[in-house]
Amino acid sequence: MLSCKINVNLNELVRRTEAALRMELSTLLHDLHLSSSSSSEEQSPSSPPPITELLSQLREKLIGSCPKSHSLIAQIKQLFQYAGSDWLFSPATQDSRWAELEAAYVSLISALIGCAALPLCEDDCSPLTVAAYQSIPTQAMAVCAALTALLTTLGDWRKGGEARERTTSLLLAVAPPTCVFAVTHLQDQVWTSSASRAAARGLQEALLSAGGWRNSAHLLTGDTEGSRGILGGVLDILQPQLTKDSWQCCEAVKLVFAWSLLQVTRPGLSPHLSRLLPPSLLFNDHHRLENCMLGVRCLHHIVLNTPPAELRQFNRAEVLYEALFKHLYRTEAAVIQLVLSCLLDLLVVLEKPPSASTSSRRKPCRHDDVLRLMLTHMEAENKVVLRRVYAAALPAYIDRVGVAVCRHLWRLERVVLGYLEVRDPPEEATRLKMLEVLQKTTRAAWPRMVCRVDALLRCLLRLMVDVSSDSELCDSLRWQLMDESAACLRLLDAASHGHVQRLLQEVDSSCCSPEVLGCLATAATATDR
Repeated sequence: MLSCKINVNLNELVRRTEAALRMELSTLLHDLHLSSSSSSEEQSPSSPPPITELLSQLREKLIGSCPKSHSLIAQIKQLFQYAGSDWLFSPATQDSRWAELEAAYVSLISALIGCAALPLCEDDCSPLTVAAYQSIPTQAMAVCAALTALLTTLGDWRKGGEARERTTSLLLAVAPPTCVFAVTHLQDQVWTSSASRAAARGLQEALLSAGGWRNSAHLLTGDTEGSRGILGGVLDILQPQLTKDSWQCCEAVKLVFAWSLLQVTRPGLSPHLSRLLPPSLLFNDHHRLENCMLGVRCLHHIVLNTPPAELRQFNRAEVLYEALFKHLYRTEAAVIQLVLSCLLDLLVVLEKPPSASTSSRRKPCRHDDVLRLMLTHMEAENKVVLRRVYAAALPAYIDRVGVAVCRHLWRLERVVLGYLEVRDPPEEATRLKMLEVLQKTTRAAWPRMVCRVDALLRCLLRLMVDVSSDSELCDSLRWQLMDESAACLRLLDAASHGHVQRLLQEVDSSCCSPEVLGCLATAATATDR
């Protein structure tokens, strides 16, 4: 008896809940002033209009009410929350095509997104002020809430197993514009606030949950187990805005493109390479520092995640090299740092590393061109930040060229001597890197170092004396500099067949501290050949 009563009560509760939801939906449709164009004989007064017709009417109302559409967007959110899935995701008739329903939802989402669209810049020289974006965060939060409600309902229906294939098709149709909108408002930019960024994160999470995607990379590229990605759809939306004349009109377009690109790794990047490379080159060539840096980051990501053979196809790698090499003439440390790192990875795509060559005659190559220009700029550079950037990048290039560094010893010697003479507090990063460069060079080109021992020895001795008497250096850093200098002395002694030891015997011990004498004694007794 008790079980029967419980079942009766539950059934009654379900009937009342369904009736309340029907009443809520009916009231909502009445508030929206929407009605069906179908005849009253075909449709009862209490039944809602066909969903495709309703979506079309909502789209028209959104377009007509912009920009004052906040209340309408809130009502659309309620519609997606209260309406039944069977009605929201069913075509008007049994024979109608799902493409019509998908197109209706995409059109409505585009209209919703348009309510929070960013204003366009008139030119690339005068970005918009903060005041121009004043109303965007509030509108974006309302749109995020509506889209989150739609995706939650769609995801629940898809997980329930109802028309799973068709539901997945609908989700893949609405996911690209939704993803672009969410990423636009995830950025920490003048058109967002902390609240709107939180709403955008919630929308992104709802999208991932609805489709069963693990993360943003999985969302864009899919996998081999049948989960499809939406990168192609995202690029379809962005590409018309990424032309040479239009990409600067909207500040968000480049950020959404870069976010999408940087999420995609090998092998998912290759199929879209022809669409990803041109915008990256556009950013790279721009005169504004932030756009140029963004372009270099995009190009570096492409180099790292594309097979070398595919980069060499159609001369792509040559185009990238020319686009990056010209930046070496710039004077912004941030750009130089990115470009040197990117070129190092690109050069092995273009040619075999000189250090790996087995030929007795090594012809000059692009590695030599880059290293020669680096050393030329380093020798004349007086900005501390740039000197640090160049010094940090140089050891990797010395490793890459190997014994071919002999071509550059004249410039390299002057750079090493000049950089070791100048303090670089507080971490002495430049001096440490130059000592590393000297060690690598001595190992790679030791037969050519004999004639340079005298000048290098004097420089190293001055360095050790300066470091030992520098009260601003911490003990650990002082000993690190002394140890690296001693290692250089041992290598030079090995390269010169004991000539350094003979010169060290002539050092006046009264001019050196005990620390320096201890290091010299170590260098004199230990020879690393």
